[in-house]
Amino acid sequence: MRIWRWAPEWASGVSGVGSVMIAQAQAFISTVTGTLDSKGRVCIPADYRTALTAQETAGVYLCTSFLDSSIEGFGAARMQRLLAKQAEQDPVLGTDIDDLTRLTLGMTQLLPRDENGRVRLPESFIEHGGLTDRVVFVGEGESFRIWSPDAHAATREEQIKQARAIHAARRAGRAGEG
Repeated sequence: MRIWRWAPEWASGVSGVGSVMIAQAQAFISTVTGTLDSKGRVCIPADYRTALTAQETAGVYLCTSFLDSSIEGFGAARMQRLLAKQAEQDPVLGTDIDDLTRLTLGMTQLLPRDENGRVRLPESFIEHGGLTDRVVFVGEGESFRIWSPDAHAATREEQIKQARAIHAARRAGRAGEG
């Protein structure tokens, strides 16, 4: 997720541009392989740490997924959005409280990062993810996931199959229009 603000031309360092947009927070992108050490620590990838720092996140928010075996990570921007969504709802009078928001908030932990960017995963997170010595970080824009390599490979293969099917259906639809 990118948060933009308008800045005067002098802030960009480029003359003659007028107003420019400057990204204040970077998206979590790319796939990075890492390790889980014997103390249960993983090193958050450098680009992800940059995004977390830009969001002024003291550490990293992590929660186990209730949909699969991954661990979801995110920064302060997403946490603020979750809290704002919850604040819009009346917990006493409303019967349609967003269970997903409540579930996510209840399962989330703010874990500190050490000077090397490592976080200690709770044992329950390691068990949930089926993590051993290798992990895969997968960027998803405003969040990222931590997977075991085998679970990531299976999920990625399924996502590729689905993407190809969607693409083929769209192409077939366009061909039928002509």
